[in-house]
Amino acid sequence: MAKKKNMSANDMITYYMDYVLEHDKQPTSVYSFAKHNHFEESKFYEFFGSFEALEKAIFNTFFDNTMTALHKSQDYKDFEPRNQLLSFYFTFFENLTANRSYVIYALHKHKNSMKSLGALATLKSSFTHYISELGIEMIDLKQDQLEKIQTRSLKETAWLQLLLTIKFRWMTPHLILKKRIFLSKNR
Repeated sequence: MAKKKNMSANDMITYYMDYVLEHDKQPTSVYSFAKHNHFEESKFYEFFGSFEALEKAIFNTFFDNTMTALHKSQDYKDFEPRNQLLSFYFTFFENLTANRSYVIYALHKHKNSMKSLGALATLKSSFTHYISELGIEMIDLKQDQLEKIQTRSLKETAWLQLLLTIKFRWMTPHLILKKRIFLSKNR
């Protein structure tokens, strides 16, 4: 079979997500991953330095897709910051739901250890930047140092809220249902 020449980062992401869902594990090497998907190994390194970098890009792609969808809406542009954030959450979780199997796999890969947060590092950077750009009204403290602390607290609190929502509002119901199905089958 001929090797694919025109590859994009999104192609790599799609191939990777498909691979881990089909094999329930990360490819053993970039070489085997490239061979499995019929492209030159060097193409992978044009976009990513490792599978870990690719995993970080996946979650950031969910963020980018969310922002692209939101910016297409004139209503979103007219919303106040609070409603923009709510629209972000709704759209972001729709993107996660569309890729639920992969998201569950990626976040449970390290058995709830801090390592699974590593895959979210680029997402965190993009999300906290988004929060800082929303223009959320804060108390005027009239002291630069306190305003910096307030701004940082807002970004970190928003990030924590997103993580907790993913964990307890989005993932947990799925895992409880999965456990119930498993238990009912094994009675």
